[in-house]
Amino acid sequence: MKLFIPDRAYIDPKSLEYDVGKFAKEQLEKLNIPIIESKKVSIEGKSPSENYAKAKKTIYLTVNKEKKLRPCSPSADYQFSLSSSCPGHCEYCYLQTTQGEKPFMKVFVNIYEIINVIQEHIDKNLPNITTFECGSITDPVALEHLTGNLKRCIEFFGNSEKGRLRVITKFDNVDSFLDINHNEHTKFRFSINTKYIINKFEHNTASFEERMRAACKIANSGYPIGFIIAPIMIYNNWKDDYRELFNELKSQLGDYKEEITFELIQHRFTATAKELILTRFPKTELDLNEETRQLKWGPYGKFKYVYPKEQSSEIKDYISDIIQKNFSNSRIEYFT
Repeated sequence: MKLFIPDRAYIDPKSLEYDVGKFAKEQLEKLNIPIIESKKVSIEGKSPSENYAKAKKTIYLTVNKEKKLRPCSPSADYQFSLSSSCPGHCEYCYLQTTQGEKPFMKVFVNIYEIINVIQEHIDKNLPNITTFECGSITDPVALEHLTGNLKRCIEFFGNSEKGRLRVITKFDNVDSFLDINHNEHTKFRFSINTKYIINKFEHNTASFEERMRAACKIANSGYPIGFIIAPIMIYNNWKDDYRELFNELKSQLGDYKEEITFELIQHRFTATAKELILTRFPKTELDLNEETRQLKWGPYGKFKYVYPKEQSSEIKDYISDIIQKNFSNSRIEYFT
């Protein structure tokens, strides 16, 4: 797919003290993107949906001052951020409730300070291996062409004896990662779903075919790979569609012999998320009917609506069975 190009960019003047900040500004200038040097981002739409749309085309170069990384169960020990928000417009995204009314993209330029914080967490956990997730509040691949920060992280982890990186993406611009000496210390996981769900709800992201081509490139470059199937939804013909998904995945991966991991996440939403989704996507066809769901207490202090136990078990058993029949080299890391 085409690389993301913002409509405008705000730059915290402090960002220009960093080489990555200067590089990113140069990239934006080459693209003739309007640049405003300011510590504040101003987005003034006439409605919440317009604010959302404008924010999704706005980036802000700034610094990440986080010193204590948050846990990231079940996918990793910790999470860190190279950016926040992303260019995708996934209607169901849980970030709907964490990024505010105007979810513009923050792009952090102090990469070596971020890496120093990562190293401190690795050192505290010695002699154990420490794993890190960098896609919890963003898609790091989607904005890579503006900074090169993910490549720098992969290079760092490639040289780290006890640090391991996990990357998650719905985007396909992976060519800059193919010739890195990664030492198999970075694992790429591609978020995939049925074509119905991708086409219906995952706007401004790579198509299923584009993601598969990117996954094959990464696999052929020796990276460990995995797939996140999320959110798994029940709808008319959902079983046939998921069977087709895994048949195509098997065909694309061909004779790939290394382990393939799968993370399975059922569709869920909170009351706050539903309100925001209906505001931003008033014509959404997402199933947001609380009466057909059950409440589950979430790890961040909020109740979320998930499928009832019987349906949840059906999803888990059905998807797990298809995976195991298609991939003898598979391992399902979790279902939630």
